Amino acid sequence: MSRHPNLLKRSRAALLIVDVQERFVPVINDMDAIVGNIVKLVRGCKILDIPVFYTEQYPKGLGRTVKEIVQYLPDIEPLEKLRFSTCCENALMKPLKTKAVRQIILVGIETHVCMLQSALDFTEEGFQVHVVKDATSSRKDMDRDTALQRMVQQGITVTTTEAVLFELTEFAGTDEFKQIATLVK
Repeated sequence: MSRHPNLLKRSRAALLIVDVQERFVPVINDMDAIVGNIVKLVRGCKILDIPVFYTEQYPKGLGRTVKEIVQYLPDIEPLEKLRFSTCCENALMKPLKTKAVRQIILVGIETHVCMLQSALDFTEEGFQVHVVKDATSSRKDMDRDTALQRMVQQGITVTTTEAVLFELTEFAGTDEFKQIATLVK
């Protein structure tokens, strides 16, 4: 059976966490929920053997990625950046191409800045982008909501944490499914 080309597929997907850093914690709306959903996605990607990458925007000024996420990424180094778009970072683009990744699951901060620019640039580079709505935020709801609308207008898929995990799992009744189901409870 042929499946819809916009469905996530493990062999083509990677999770990219953008700039979930310490200095954003007090100013980002719903930060606890955002971090919780990102942790679910990280843990799910590890179960499903999907590559995970994460960036830090100017860590000298914005701090490091929050410990709640980093504790699940002990063997992965952050990709430090100064530009807003993650696509401008060869240290990220090279491994994505090496692993034949064609689908980017994009989460992080801020939706209207680094997330938006990255999503648009990934699309321009030929990647299929899935932005996880309940795993991204901005300081202002209007900025987040406007950016998500703009992404949809540009053909970017906006989805949810649970939808991503079950789409990647694909089958019920497996050990992986049971582990994923436990994560989303």
